[in-house]
Amino acid sequence: MANDAKVSATPAALDLIAKLAAKYGELMFHQSGGCCDGSSPMCFQAGELIIGDSDVLLGYIGGMPFYIGAAQFAYWQHTQLIIDVVLGHGGMFSLEGPEGLRFLTRSKLCPL
Repeated sequence: MANDAKVSATPAALDLIAKLAAKYGELMFHQSGGCCDGSSPMCFQAGELIIGDSDVLLGYIGGMPFYIGAAQFAYWQHTQLIIDVVLGHGGMFSLEGPEGLRFLTRSKLCPL
């Protein structure tokens, strides 16, 4: 993935995405600024979450679309999001939960 991409994934995240895709089919990701854990993107089966006018398609990880809420994008527009995996349980409805792992968003500043 290009260095100027707005979203990328670590090898561990790409491995988990491939495992989940083999199990569930096409996936999608959504990063919100929700109250529960704003640093954890949610992973859904494609189409399971309705994308609205206030969502921004940031890019693709593992070939799957990654959306971010517009309000969150306003805060993070000058950062690159790096999706990683850590031990633990993600959001209640996120597909990686039963794997004992969760996706985690890390970030770094992009050149202006």
